[in-house]
Amino acid sequence: MKTVQNRRAKFDYEITETVEAGLMLTGQEVKACRAGQVDMGGSYVSFASGKPMIKNLKIMPYKFASGLEGYEPGHDRQLLLSKKEIEKLQSTSAEKGVTVIPLEVRMGRHIKLLIGLGRGRKTHDKRNVIKERDVERRLRRGDA
Repeated sequence: MKTVQNRRAKFDYEITETVEAGLMLTGQEVKACRAGQVDMGGSYVSFASGKPMIKNLKIMPYKFASGLEGYEPGHDRQLLLSKKEIEKLQSTSAEKGVTVIPLEVRMGRHIKLLIGLGRGRKTHDKRNVIKERDVERRLRRGDA
């Protein structure tokens, strides 16, 4: 299974819970995703009239597709979730400091989006994460 990850998300946010959602895509967008032409930088999930939408997920135009004159790579796409999951995500994201962040796009038989509930990290928390990774890396190498 091929994946495209949002590396900044796990650094900028402390992820507490994850949910897998389907994506509503056109045929040429599916082919572009499978070719790895996805950019998750700056993407986020919002709720428009009760429907979860992913914004700023850039899927580049598939180079062999025709009729792409008006295609916009970063347009809003609807997420496919059950009503129970939508209600849970919407109520949790209404809390102060909690956001819904796309973590990775999984491309198997179906294109799925892994989204997570997270709280933003402060600058000093980010520094601590970097220090912990560095110490862990040194221990694995045996540098101690």
